[in-house]
Amino acid sequence: MSVIEISNLTKKYGDIVAVDNISFKVEKGKICGFLGPNGAGKTTTLNMITGYISATGGEIKINGFDILKEPEAAKKQFGYLPELPPVYMDMTVGEYLKFAAQLKMIDKANRAKAVEEAVELAGLNEVKKRLIKNLSKGYRQRVGVAQAVLGMPELIILDEPTVGLDPGQIIEMREVIKKLGRNHTVIISSHILSEISEVCDQIFILSKGKIVADCSKDELLNRAASTNLLEFEVKGSEKTVISELKKLNGIESFKTMMMGEVVSVKAQMKEGADIREELFYILAEAKLPILSMKLNEQSLEDVFIQLTSEGKENK
Repeated sequence: MSVIEISNLTKKYGDIVAVDNISFKVEKGKICGFLGPNGAGKTTTLNMITGYISATGGEIKINGFDILKEPEAAKKQFGYLPELPPVYMDMTVGEYLKFAAQLKMIDKANRAKAVEEAVELAGLNEVKKRLIKNLSKGYRQRVGVAQAVLGMPELIILDEPTVGLDPGQIIEMREVIKKLGRNHTVIISSHILSEISEVCDQIFILSKGKIVADCSKDELLNRAASTNLLEFEVKGSEKTVISELKKLNGIESFKTMMMGEVVSVKAQMKEGADIREELFYILAEAKLPILSMKLNEQSLEDVFIQLTSEGKENK
């Protein structure tokens, strides 16, 4: 069953296309990650899903409710933590969560229980009576998470939940997210690959407002393992090296960088191809000596950069 169904979603600001006709589904019980560089359209997409901003075009359904046509019903299906948690610094944690429970119109008889459940889930028992302004950044983020899970909605949406946290706090927040994933469908956004690959079942990679990958973590790992990069250095002119490399059918794309008299090349080979022998003969015939060569499996970071690159590779 799909908790979220997005069809042809678009957002434009004048001539600028922030989100470009994307469609996807998020299945119940998944921890789903939106990954992409800054400006890729992650926050804009989440803001449209939550109804914070309107879409230029397309359709958003949450548990079958259209966010445009049935906003009240749709918004009852999720809890939302924006990048900057909407907390009141002069309230205690407990006071703020009681206030948030009122805003969410949780039944008065159930508010105390709802607050206790949220406090427990976010790990806030030790600081429940403290002023929010006296908490660390990590604990303030947890207060924001507790606010999002109040009333235990089906869907929890977290926008950059670890931004500004130190390494220890990041690990703690990851554990909170994993705990949420046991009983909720969770969407998180981040520009940090390790963040998404650590906790997510399903990964959407965005670039320039488009979804360039929709896969599981295992599929992303398999893509990295099965895609080989050939790195080598050639003595000669960059223009001549590029000309010769374009003769090789086994190259998907390549990047070059001139370092003195040496051209450094990173070549992405096509699946199943091994161009090393042919490369040797072509460059030797052109009197371009190879100074070094090594075959590397791509890392997840390499795959991410390849998917979100700006098309600067030579093809």
